[in-house]
Amino acid sequence: MVCQDPLVERVCELYEKISSLESLKPSKHVDSLFTQLVLTCIPPNPIDVTKLCHRVQEIRSKLILLCGEAEGHLESHYSAILGSYDNPLDHLYLFPYFTNYLKLADLEFTILTQFSSAELTRVAFVGSGPLPLTSIVLAKNHMPAALFDNYDIDPSANSKARKLVSPDPNLSQRMFFHDTDIMDVTTKLKDYQAIFLAALVGMDREEKLKVIDHLGKHMENGAILMLRSAHGARGFLYPVVDPIELGGFEVLSVFHPTDEVINSVIIARKLSVRDHLRLQQGIGSPPPLIMMPSKCCTDDMHQNFNLLNHGDVVEKLAIEEQSS
Repeated sequence: MVCQDPLVERVCELYEKISSLESLKPSKHVDSLFTQLVLTCIPPNPIDVTKLCHRVQEIRSKLILLCGEAEGHLESHYSAILGSYDNPLDHLYLFPYFTNYLKLADLEFTILTQFSSAELTRVAFVGSGPLPLTSIVLAKNHMPAALFDNYDIDPSANSKARKLVSPDPNLSQRMFFHDTDIMDVTTKLKDYQAIFLAALVGMDREEKLKVIDHLGKHMENGAILMLRSAHGARGFLYPVVDPIELGGFEVLSVFHPTDEVINSVIIARKLSVRDHLRLQQGIGSPPPLIMMPSKCCTDDMHQNFNLLNHGDVVEKLAIEEQSS
């Protein structure tokens, strides 16, 4: 297909350099390569990465794994730094993109409240990692009474995350961390009014759909699923979720950012059997698919890319606020 496209060739060139690195832990050279990758993939592009030739599909799959590994190293690095303080949450600003997390969480909460009028009292975040900033920001700023269950299969990641919130008298009573594979959680999933699925839970299409299918079988009818996907060339950085494949859910809306926010956001509602049959019969209108610049980005953020901290660049915005 378009395997000779200049963008594809540039991505493949960067993959060769990244895959030859001895370590993906933060360093000047590693940071530079990942920033170049993000700068290549972030401009809006109509390319469908799922339909590229077999060779490029293999490279894309490996590149997503490398991005996830690099992201994990960076999060662990900063979580350890923050955990060294008596009150880690007082120092979150040390994370270079913390302000961006604040704005992105505001965006996701705004999307959530558009489709869920009830006050949320218990939510889950699947794939929370060692630096669960999304959960922390939502709990502190947007859902001050809600309980948060954070799931990650890596005990060391949860240990670091617990250390961040344990000194806080409020969050320590509302945020819980489970060393559990979400595929082993069944009846408890009915407790949640909303479940957030991290972009790197399920590193390929089959694995991602298996997790979504599991959630669809066990979530409460009417509960909200918020998951992150990727669109266009950004699919070289993250797995792509096709909304059509969300069996058991009614897709409410799909947000494809066209600016520095890398992940698309899909919001869906768990269907009852009767509602599922209604949709199968064609009753009801399809969800809107929205191409939009993320509202979490202000004009002063559209300036220079920072060549540091590639992990957060790959996960989130790839932008450093110049006012910091």
